Amino acid sequence: MAEKSEHYEQRIQTGCLLILTALGIAGALYAFSSVLIPFVLALFLTLSLTPAIDIQMKWLRIPRRTATVTTVLFGCAILALAALLVTKAANQIVDSKDDYEKQFRQLLVQARGLIPSDWYTSDPNDPNKSAGLSNDPNEPGNWFSHPNEPLIRIPSDTVRRVLADTASSIMGVISNGLLVLIFMIFMVAGKGTYKAPKGSLWWEVEIRIKRYIITMVVTSGITGVLVGLVLTVLNVRFGWMFGFLAFMLNFIPNIGSVIATILPLPVALIDPQLGIASKIMALIIPGTVQFVIGNLLQPKMMGESLDLHPVVVLMSLIFFGTLWGIIGMFLAVPITAVVKIFLQRFGYTRTIADLAAGKTDVLTKTKKTGKT
Repeated sequence: MAEKSEHYEQRIQTGCLLILTALGIAGALYAFSSVLIPFVLALFLTLSLTPAIDIQMKWLRIPRRTATVTTVLFGCAILALAALLVTKAANQIVDSKDDYEKQFRQLLVQARGLIPSDWYTSDPNDPNKSAGLSNDPNEPGNWFSHPNEPLIRIPSDTVRRVLADTASSIMGVISNGLLVLIFMIFMVAGKGTYKAPKGSLWWEVEIRIKRYIITMVVTSGITGVLVGLVLTVLNVRFGWMFGFLAFMLNFIPNIGSVIATILPLPVALIDPQLGIASKIMALIIPGTVQFVIGNLLQPKMMGESLDLHPVVVLMSLIFFGTLWGIIGMFLAVPITAVVKIFLQRFGYTRTIADLAAGKTDVLTKTKKTGKT
């Protein structure tokens, strides 16, 4: 009995220590975000570029030092191109935020017009009206009785603020680009010739993260090009900007594709130059592209590189989004996948890793006892 009580108290202490450790790690991630975000970005970029060194050495017979230099230059070119595209898209978002907000409010007003008029038309025999109450739409309870008011009242600068914050977050990545570049150069140059043995912990991390990054870049690139091309052909304003946003948001699982599909709707629905068929296709075709690539092509290419339950993915997005903003949402899934790999390697934490993968049967297993 005493032994069982001691074991129970030990488990409680272990659980409390895990909670305190998690809180400490979260505080450190938030406090040192200005350094950790560029470091993590450089780490993932390095994992994506290291296969290029092996290919040059194996197939082109290039010395390792030369292959490292060419790979670093290639990585710099990728960062420069990404910075150019992101800067251009961010500037376009800032320049068009007023027009976008105006069209968004017009869409809400038109949605109000779909409601039957007797739902909001005031009754002349209403005792409130005869009592001389104000008809000012700005007063609480009166705005819904005016057909020219939007269906949902939002602060006047909400849409502009959201777009401006998105653009500033994107530009924040560019401002840290030099630090990312420095980290990447040292990581690639200092990798050496050592290769993790097959089946080891670092080998599993490297293989899964490489597959994830390559898959996301390919599928997100295809999605962005197709969405931008479709919207441009349909003459939707800011078509290529929405295509680039679809490319970026596709890195955020589950919710990113939904946001990317909804973003062009206010512009497409309000534009008087677009016909009904074009407006419908501006919603259906990008949505179909997102569905086919996200649910058919992407899982086949990615395989079991993540093995995370959708609820765990959502919680990781909330957690890292709270700590690191929109950049944290981009990095949430690969970081969570790496943490799961580490947890799965140790007996005390293997149950947590199984729960992260959605294997809830570990909670219902009974402990086997030997027969006496």
